[in-house]
Amino acid sequence: MSILAKIAEIENEMARTQRNKATAHHLGLLKARLAKLRRELITPKGGSGGGPGEGFDVAKTGDARVGFVGFPSVGKSTLLSNLAGVYSEVAAYEFTTLTTVPGVIRYKGAKIQLLDLPGIIEGAKDGKGRGRQVIAVARTCNLILIVLDVLKPLLHKKLIEHELEGFGIRLNKQPPNIGYKRKDKGGINFTATCAQSELDGDTVKSILAEYKIHNADITLRSDSTADDLIDCVEGNRVYIPCIYVLNKIDQISIEELDVIYKVPHCVPISAHHRWNFDDLLEKIWDYLQLVRIYTKPKGQLPDYTSPVVLPTDRTSVEDFCVKIHKNLLKELKYALVWGASVKHNPQKVGKDHVMEDEDVIQLVKK
Repeated sequence: MSILAKIAEIENEMARTQRNKATAHHLGLLKARLAKLRRELITPKGGSGGGPGEGFDVAKTGDARVGFVGFPSVGKSTLLSNLAGVYSEVAAYEFTTLTTVPGVIRYKGAKIQLLDLPGIIEGAKDGKGRGRQVIAVARTCNLILIVLDVLKPLLHKKLIEHELEGFGIRLNKQPPNIGYKRKDKGGINFTATCAQSELDGDTVKSILAEYKIHNADITLRSDSTADDLIDCVEGNRVYIPCIYVLNKIDQISIEELDVIYKVPHCVPISAHHRWNFDDLLEKIWDYLQLVRIYTKPKGQLPDYTSPVVLPTDRTSVEDFCVKIHKNLLKELKYALVWGASVKHNPQKVGKDHVMEDEDVIQLVKK
């Protein structure tokens, strides 16, 4: 029996099962089995495996990577060529783009790499079309733009989210607040620091037993679901922010546009007419959460044209040095920082000082 058949069978059983307290245990087990089968689909067992998809893996350049995901013919290539000035083949038939097309834009001093991924079809997570490679590239992005046709957005949105979820990509979510630690002996030690609506000790044990884990410490610090626990145990999930780009707004009325504007994480644009691009770029910048640090050579004015761009979670002086060159740290005596992160301008700081957006830094060597 193929993996796909097994997955279909489990999904059917889950659809048939009523959801209540009595069946929660059983459903948790089924979800765990499903997650295991999905993982086998993504990484086939054994064998040398075929090489990577030709022309799919694009070298990472710039400070951040943004991927365009969407069904065929929703205007991803038009959007890329109008944003970045890169020519990605555009035509009025589906599946025009067959490999990943990269483009780079400069925005607020940062270089942002845009990837136009081939259209995905339903069943991509099961390896249909080139879905598997497309979604594998999507996993490496810092931000995903789901490009939707404004005339049929919700149907597409649900399907694409389902495909990405099946591949272990979680959109606009935080990692579950679950402490999970395997150990050699001592059984399952289960503690919940707040009331749980779905999980209890038995369900947790049965889900872990499905993974052949019999000794572990599990701490639930928020109201978690079985899916959260499975994500935590699998450990190969990526949490990526996502913006829904509704394209082709030249085909709808103003009233409909007002409704669309109220949807969270959404930007309506027209790629063909270049409408609302500035709004889209601003939103991309917000979601990427990049921090710009300007450099100042001794005795000169700061260089405001080319900042060093760092991700929000790594903005210490140490990270700044490593980004420029790994030997800089050994030579660093201290740094002078001007800006929002210090009380005095300039202030003498060490390598652990955390900087904020648009700070100016001068390094003093030993």
